Amino acid sequence: MDVGKLVAVIGDEDTVTGFLLAGVGHRTAEGSNFLIVKQDTQLTQVEESFQKLSQRNDIGIILINQHIANDIRHVLKDYNQTIPTVLEIPSKEHPYDPEQDYIMQRVNMFLGGGGI
Repeated sequence: MDVGKLVAVIGDEDTVTGFLLAGVGHRTAEGSNFLIVKQDTQLTQVEESFQKLSQRNDIGIILINQHIANDIRHVLKDYNQTIPTVLEIPSKEHPYDPEQDYIMQRVNMFLGGGGI
């Protein structure tokens, strides 16, 4: 039987709560597929959470708020796997900027390098 993959979320409280209410949340004895990043969340905790989620075989997509992705950009630039795919998403407080999105930068490069 082919089992589907999970969506993981790293984001602010509103973003993660919204995805959990939509049914994305999954928690086991080993951990969960989400991280709520608050003002007092250590950067190392965000980095470690991303590393753990990106190494799990049951995760297909990692959604991360763009402003949080900017904080761990050094980690994301070294990430080169296709699955799980990392998608940067906006939050209520921080609008989406395609020029900061690494995936959009690569798509733009492959399509001819014009402005986004």
